[in-house]
Amino acid sequence: MTKRHEAKYKIDRRMGQNVWGRPKSPVNRREYGPGQHGQRRKGKLSDYGVQLKAKQKLRGYYGNILEKQFRGIYTEARRLKGDTGAHMIGLLERRLDAVVYRAKFVPTVFAARQFISHGHIKVNGRRVTIPSYKVKVGDIVEVKEKSKQLALVLEATGLAERDVPDYIEVDHSKMTAKMTRVPLMTEVPYPVQMEPHLVVEFYSR
Repeated sequence: MTKRHEAKYKIDRRMGQNVWGRPKSPVNRREYGPGQHGQRRKGKLSDYGVQLKAKQKLRGYYGNILEKQFRGIYTEARRLKGDTGAHMIGLLERRLDAVVYRAKFVPTVFAARQFISHGHIKVNGRRVTIPSYKVKVGDIVEVKEKSKQLALVLEATGLAERDVPDYIEVDHSKMTAKMTRVPLMTEVPYPVQMEPHLVVEFYSR
């Protein structure tokens, strides 16, 4: 599991964008980067810099996935026929932590990873503790009975800042979710623009 020694909002500050669309993001108050030199005017990024930033933003959005894991997703997407960038998004959205987050069982993708690791989630009736587990279309993801009344879960289901996307079928009364299809890039509710084609260019260098 990725160690979170730094606050997740530092990713927002570094990117200069409210990556998760959270109301408490520091970018809502100041868009410059962190540190004493954060307000200095930045020069124009090189092509490499633009591609690197796109990769860091997409990787950060899904809980700051380890670089080795993220590159593995790119490698798997490249093997599939069609648009590699679109396949990357599909594979990322099929991660169990992403599905748990999309279903609003937890408030953040970082909380989703911890929630799964601590054994609160079942897939098709079996406990799964691996956040990167690949959910198949039709799989039933559910919160364990003893975990349904946790404050974290109750808080998340009531969040008004985001909605459950159409490709996830959720029953909050039973705390179950099902991925009905692998989403298209345009269906994924990113609060900011993601550029997977630049990520593909970065790894193709």
